[in-house]
Amino acid sequence: MTAAGRRVLVGRIVGLYGVQGWLKIESWTEPRIRIFDYQPWLLTAAPGVETEVKGVKGRPQGKGLIAFMPDVTDRDQAAALIGSDIYVAREQLPPPGKDEYYWVDLEGLEVVTTEGVALGRVTHLFATGANDVVVVRDGERERLVPFVQGSYVRSVDLSGGRMVVDWDPEF
Repeated sequence: MTAAGRRVLVGRIVGLYGVQGWLKIESWTEPRIRIFDYQPWLLTAAPGVETEVKGVKGRPQGKGLIAFMPDVTDRDQAAALIGSDIYVAREQLPPPGKDEYYWVDLEGLEVVTTEGVALGRVTHLFATGANDVVVVRDGERERLVPFVQGSYVRSVDLSGGRMVVDWDPEF
């Protein structure tokens, strides 16, 4: 899938605020208030159930964020949205800086060692306290490679669809 067709998970609806349809949201953008800059939102409450929402307004409230959606006017409508993931189109996000990548852009890349041994494809990434980790699967096995540029990740070629890593294929 091309970057233009990809969606990026940027948050989740986690609760209710008040009785007029306001929602508590969790944002994974930096800074977190920026989630309101990326619209429309695509809400997914269950697999195959998606709703596009435009014109969402929001603000910080306490330690979190609250959002108001134009067509959600009461607590019952809002309650039906709790647990929905918030996605935006990849092209809405600003371009990453030099040697920075959105995880969604790395997913699907072919991963090879510096010696040219194919390890599989990037299925996803996850964060640890020390560094991000690339999960590489080849159908038979799964490898976890630290996403540390220069040490383990030697190069990333998004247009060529390839990541070169300094990694023992037996590990």
